[in-house]
Amino acid sequence: MDIETKKWEVLCSEEQIQERLKELGAQISKDYEGKKLMVISLLKGSFIFCADLVRNITVPVKIGFMTTSSYGHGESSTGQVNMVADISDDIEGYDVLVVDDITDTALTMNFVMGHLKTKNPASIKCCVLLDKPSRRKVELVPNYCGFEIEDKFVVGYGLNFGDYYRNIPYVFNVTDEDR
Repeated sequence: MDIETKKWEVLCSEEQIQERLKELGAQISKDYEGKKLMVISLLKGSFIFCADLVRNITVPVKIGFMTTSSYGHGESSTGQVNMVADISDDIEGYDVLVVDDITDTALTMNFVMGHLKTKNPASIKCCVLLDKPSRRKVELVPNYCGFEIEDKFVVGYGLNFGDYYRNIPYVFNVTDEDR
């Protein structure tokens, strides 16, 4: 895939993402006012979204990281979630907000939230940039969602294809002919 020569279907423009981040930041700030907020970014995919999101949150926030894997280098979840790196912070008593780039099958988020509940947080919720509800394999609805999208393979703004294109500032659809 050569980014310079392809025409992409842009699903979420840079401007739309930045506007939605302001809205999400305001809502999260309101919901967590007076609380002990810990944001946990699921690496690698959510790092750009999470960084921009927390810059729009106006309440004090502690940030931690976890790494899981369920895709490898493929285009769909393997169905097996692996913990690559657990959160190193003590989250007991914190109101935890798990941030990820996308929820489709919801297997990863379900696994992570179940794992984190064993660490005694005061509460646990999740926030995703993109939600593909048509692909659910477990019952989970993100508490905060940037955009709901159809079942398309998407790249950009942290989402990758073969570990590339995370740096593109918008989300676009990759078609079969582009792969």
